[in-house]
Amino acid sequence: MLTKFFIELGRRILSFMYFFGGLASLSGQTVYQALKPPYNNYRIFEQAKKAGYESLPIVSVVALFIGVIFALQFGYFMQQIGSEMYIASLVALAIVRELGPVITALIVAGRVGAANTAELGSMQVTEQIDALETLATNPIKYLVVPRFVALSLMLPLLTIYGNLIGVLGSYTICVAKLGITSSMYLHMTFSALRYKDLFTGLFKSWIFGMVIALVSCHEGFNVQGGAVGVGKATTRSVVFSFLMIIAADCFFTALFYFIFP
Repeated sequence: MLTKFFIELGRRILSFMYFFGGLASLSGQTVYQALKPPYNNYRIFEQAKKAGYESLPIVSVVALFIGVIFALQFGYFMQQIGSEMYIASLVALAIVRELGPVITALIVAGRVGAANTAELGSMQVTEQIDALETLATNPIKYLVVPRFVALSLMLPLLTIYGNLIGVLGSYTICVAKLGITSSMYLHMTFSALRYKDLFTGLFKSWIFGMVIALVSCHEGFNVQGGAVGVGKATTRSVVFSFLMIIAADCFFTALFYFIFP
């Protein structure tokens, strides 16, 4: 029994190391190919449309409800201590620093990352990726780079949009329900935010976009076992993306606000 445990543990460790080794290799090749001409602007635009424009509805709904929920939660507590005016500052800081970038990244990872893995996995199973190589087309340049560039550009823009919608949801509740004037809400929101808050949130979104693109493409390129393998790779892609987004968020939060405050 103990032998089986250590065998399984070793297998998991090797699988973990293989994953990060393959991810590091793909990252290096993708960055190199992204900087190397020619640039396929049409494919980048196509992927940007899928990742950005088509994600607007779900980002809008989720961000709006997050703003409403946080306003109600903070409002319930702040009313007890007579500090309703600080609700706007708390919600703005929470959304811009953490919730906006992280929630938007999780939404995109579940929607776009899973789609990338399923699409590339299907191409891998049907040997379309091998066919690209026989036609002297670099699969990373043709398939990964457009997704990498599109997600790197679109996720910060989606985060800005999500932040605005979240603050709008909070504004609606505070003005309509909690009796805070519109001018007071806007004043407390803008007085609480600093350029550093905006920068760190957008920087994290940029990193999250690259993480989603690389993880989803890596899993798609390594699909084995037909349709079942595509399903398993898609699940792994979403799970690993979620874990790496949360880990990266923890690291950069500690870096920007505790190590280099």
